[in-house]
This record gives sequence, structure tokens and C-alpha cells, in this order.
Amino acid sequence: MKNTKKLSISTADKMMMISNFSTMLSAGISILETVDSLLEDAKGNQRKILQTLREDLVQGKRVHESFARFPNVFDRVTISIIKAAEEAGSLDTTLKDLRDNIKKESEFANKVMSALTYPILIMIVFMGVLSMILVFVIPKISIVFSRLKVDLPLPTKIMIFVSNIVLQYTIPFAIGSISIIIGFILLYKIKKKLLLGIVFSLPVVSELVKQIDLVRFTRSLNYLLSSGIPIVSALELTQDVVMRKDIAKIIEKSKEMIISGKKLSEGLKTSKGKIPYMMIKIIEAGEKSGSLDRALKDISDYLDYQVSNTLQTLTTLLEPVMLVFVGVIVGGMMLAIIGPIYNLIGQVGKR
Repeated sequence: MKNTKKLSISTADKMMMISNFSTMLSAGISILETVDSLLEDAKGNQRKILQTLREDLVQGKRVHESFARFPNVFDRVTISIIKAAEEAGSLDTTLKDLRDNIKKESEFANKVMSALTYPILIMIVFMGVLSMILVFVIPKISIVFSRLKVDLPLPTKIMIFVSNIVLQYTIPFAIGSISIIIGFILLYKIKKKLLLGIVFSLPVVSELVKQIDLVRFTRSLNYLLSSGIPIVSALELTQDVVMRKDIAKIIEKSKEMIISGKKLSEGLKTSKGKIPYMMIKIIEAGEKSGSLDRALKDISDYLDYQVSNTLQTLTTLLEPVMLVFVGVIVGGMMLAIIGPIYNLIGQVGKR
């Protein structure tokens, strides 16, 4: 099958497919029979992946070679783990562990997304309300004020001015907004690293992204080492899972020091405080006891918990701040509209 690089499936479908593979292989069913069974119910891109896998297996290729043709579905870490499992003859148990890892990654990503969802929804609602006031409410009110020659306060004049601009230049404004969005998307694709670097340098975001990177680094390294992959190769692969350049450079530096005969903990100590001291000490203890993979698992679980708390705290703080911000803006606009109306009613009453 051609053009396999662009194919993708949902995380839930990937997790289910790997889980089914693990269950059927553990039951003693051959890999080819397993694929044939899964093809019975498979649909869409999942079916295309399984068909490609079947064709490759018939030609004598291994599972990891076939999966490597789908980079949008299986990353380099996953491919390396499956390759090591095939060589060790433990594909069934490794796939079960891989499923659990994907589940954890999915839950972790959902935590991050849920923390961002509420602020985004608030901003969408705010922009919708703001647009309705500027486009529908203010124009009608301004006509009344103009006919009655009401003396308007400065805030009301500013609102009417902005409303007139929006109405007069609706099409150019819409085209401009769409152009900015498209331009940003194109810029993101071309200069993704530059834009992410700017975002990741923001104070609060920087620390949060670092914590997320450390979770993904320790978790991925744990699974790679547990699968029997040499630490140098494992470190090279984990550079792909982190977002911040400085963390990737620390991993690269640690890899180089291990090649020269040093330990991972010694390499991480060169991070100049970017890697938590407690994390380095636990890794050092794991190296001394010969249980580095277990130490990495403990660290990833702890950091996962820490990130969850950070996200919850940020969300808890951000919600009232955003509500107050929206309330002040919308409330101020409504007062700017209602104020002159009350003054007008007062003048009519005096007459």
C-alpha cells in the first residue's frame, strides 16, 4: 500500500488494536491469524493498517518494520520497543505494557487538554457576546441616541465608534481575521520550533512544559530500558518526545557522557538546575541498585501527579480571573449603554 505516512487513527483505536494483539498472541494465536481476525471488524484507516501489516508479514517482514511505515500512528519509541520485543520473543507481554503506556499518555494529554478547554470556551463565549453587542445592540441604540440628540459619555461614544468601524469594515475585517489565522497556521508549520520556543519561554508556560517534558522523558526511558533497549539508543529516542530544546540538549549531553563512560545521573547533573535535584538522586540510587528502570517509573509517576496538581491549581486560579475579566468588560459595555438610557428617562420624567 502506498502513501502510508499520512494515515492516522485515534488514540482509542490504536490502544484497542494493540490490546487485541496482546490478548490474542497471549492465547497462542499466530500473528497472521491475529491480523486476519482483527480485519473482520476493522474499518477505515485501521483496516488499511492491518491490510498493510498482513501483506508485509506474508512477504516475510516483521511487525516493527510494517508499523514503521505509519509514523503518524506509531512513533520511534513504540517501533523500537516492538523491535526489541520481537527479537526477545516477548511481543505479547510487551504489547500489553505498551497499551498501558499509551493509556497513561492519553490520560496525561487529556488532563492538559481539559485544563485548557475551560479558558478557551470562556474566550469563545466572550468574543461571541462582544460581537453580538457591537453588531446588533449598539447600532440600534445609537440610532435612538442620535435622533433624540442625547449627550453621551465618553465610554458610550467609544463603543459606538468601534461598532461603526466593525459594521463599515465587516468584510475586510473578516478577510483580515481569516488571513491572520491562515498565516499563523502556515507560519506554525514552517517555523514551528521558533513559535513553540517563544511560547515555551513564557514564565508560567515554561515551567509547566518542563514538567510535562520530564514526565514524558522518564516514562519513555523507563519503557525503553524495560524492553531491553541499550541506554544510549534509548536516550537518542527520548529526545523526540520532549518539547523544549534545552531539555533535549540535556538528554543529548547525557548520552554523550554515557558513551564516554559516565552514568546518566552524572550527565543530568550538568543541567545547571534545570533537572530537579531529587530526580537526579533517585536516578543515581537506581543506578547503584541496578534498578534504573524502576527508579524512572517512580519519578514519572511522581511528576505526573505534580503536573496534575499544577494544572488543577492553574485552572482554579484562572477560572475566576477570566470570569471577572469577562464580567468587567461585558458589564462595562452594558453600563455604557444603560447609563444614557436612564439619563434620557430622567429627562423625559422632568418634562
